[in-house]
Amino acid sequence: MLTEQVIIDRQKCTGCGVCTAICPDRAITLVDGRAEYTRPGCLLCGHCRAVCPADAVVLPGEPLQLGLVSMTEKMEAVAPGKTNGPELVALMRSRRSCRKYRQQAVPLEALVDLVKIGTTAPSGTNSQGWNFIILPVREDLLVLGEMVAGYYRRLNRLAANPLVRWLAKCTSGDSLGLYYRNYFASVAEALREWDEEGKDRLFHGATAAILVTGRKDASCPAEDALLATQNILLAAHAMGLGSCLIGFAVEAMRRMPAMKEKMAIPPSEEIYSVIALGVPAVTYYRLAGRRVVTPRILRPASGK
Repeated sequence: MLTEQVIIDRQKCTGCGVCTAICPDRAITLVDGRAEYTRPGCLLCGHCRAVCPADAVVLPGEPLQLGLVSMTEKMEAVAPGKTNGPELVALMRSRRSCRKYRQQAVPLEALVDLVKIGTTAPSGTNSQGWNFIILPVREDLLVLGEMVAGYYRRLNRLAANPLVRWLAKCTSGDSLGLYYRNYFASVAEALREWDEEGKDRLFHGATAAILVTGRKDASCPAEDALLATQNILLAAHAMGLGSCLIGFAVEAMRRMPAMKEKMAIPPSEEIYSVIALGVPAVTYYRLAGRRVVTPRILRPASGK
């Protein structure tokens, strides 16, 4: 949790009281007709700064701009209902997992900008407990890919043994059996293609990647990291890049501490997503479809 204190310029403050009403921690009160920070524990959520009509609030250590290099930042806040809703939905539906990339490298400044955009996601108690590792070139992905391949070689050797699967089921459930039934054959073929043909069915030829981690002591690290991940996926599409989440790499790193160490992930953090990135070599002309969902409408107040 962030513990620094907001700064209120009493000379600018008009005493309107809007910040006191919006503060989720009730950390600001009016003193002698001016807003004043009077309670510890501020989350530095920035609501007070955002609503102040006199621009009298400053958040320590938080620049107003993200410092993006690959695009020009717009600094005007977009009010609810004032954005182009259909265009936003079209962006969400147009972004697809890319599994075919050009050999063209992604500029490092674009990867850094994607990380900065990822940090605009919300986080529990504004802890911002995420972290990001950039693998900027294809050769870096190959290092990670070989470690992931090594993990699945060992796993496939275990899963191929019926006795090992039976013992695992007796002692720790049927997870190894499920892996054998659902993934063993396809992983074995992917490993063969990787070893014999150099064919990349893990990163699909992507030329860069971003790893998203979360501090284990954050209030909801998984949710925080995955919200940041979604921001990166959508921003990458808007920047002309293809992306794909690589779950096999996440699973391998979670089970192999040496891989996390090699990827500069400390024991205090967990890996939540690996995002392959590159210039797409395929063009999609239609939006992604989704199954029809019927939400459950719950009315507990009426007993329904």
